[in-house]
Amino acid sequence: MDLAIAIGGALRRLQGYPWWEVALELALIAAVVWAILRFIEGTRAAGVMKGLVALVLIGLAARLFLSLVGREEAFERVGYLLDRAGVVVAIGLVVVFQPELRRALTRLGEAPIFRSTPGEIARVIDSVVEACAYFQKAKFGALIVLERRTALGGIAEGGTKVGAEVSARLLQSLFFPGTALHDLAVIIKGPIVHAAGVQLPLAGAGDMPDPGFGARHRAAVGISRECDALVVIVSEETGGIRIAERGQLSDPMTPEELRQALLVGMSKEPPDRAATAEEARSDTTTAPSEGKTTDG
Repeated sequence: MDLAIAIGGALRRLQGYPWWEVALELALIAAVVWAILRFIEGTRAAGVMKGLVALVLIGLAARLFLSLVGREEAFERVGYLLDRAGVVVAIGLVVVFQPELRRALTRLGEAPIFRSTPGEIARVIDSVVEACAYFQKAKFGALIVLERRTALGGIAEGGTKVGAEVSARLLQSLFFPGTALHDLAVIIKGPIVHAAGVQLPLAGAGDMPDPGFGARHRAAVGISRECDALVVIVSEETGGIRIAERGQLSDPMTPEELRQALLVGMSKEPPDRAATAEEARSDTTTAPSEGKTTDG
């Protein structure tokens, strides 16, 4: 059969290559496929990819069947149609995967991580944790975006520029109910509150782990899918504190758990070194202020 001849020829050609070269190429292909699958996991593109894989498998099965029954002329006509449809499919893929492609290009262009000293990082984390502990206790909603490598200047354009040093009192004032800026997001760049009242892109309802999450959580997931920022959310209804990173929401956490998560996230240290980071933080800061809330 023609198919058996083709397979035998392919096997003979493979024998002409060094085994290590074939193994290396297969490993590289597997790594690329794994990276793509990991990148689109949990997104709407994952469903599209499954559909494409199904279509490819159907096409291969049809090719195999037509070859086995000796209907090569029929396959040539089908192949002609598939070749002409390939351009349309390629354009369609660009449209369908446009959000994922934009996110991938954004991550490729990410700048060096958080250009601040350890002391500045520790002071920012202290201020955010203290403010969130207050919000949790008072059940005030808050949405705080901590910029890391991806610049957020474009997103902050629609907000109100602040340009003040981060402090717990400033954050508490910005999110106090009834103020003009309390309902949207605050963006922190390094040790500075860059902008407040910032409208963030919302994630789709289907992208949320729970349909009961409101606009703050959808905005946190939406912006974290577009960049590498850490987003802290305090629920106005429950007072629960969560972090959004890379499109994923954490479980509710205490202020101390928030501190540890931010220390790891902003320093990019592995979890087992969080204690070391905490020691470094305590060495670079003064003693905690009296009356600071540590639990909500």
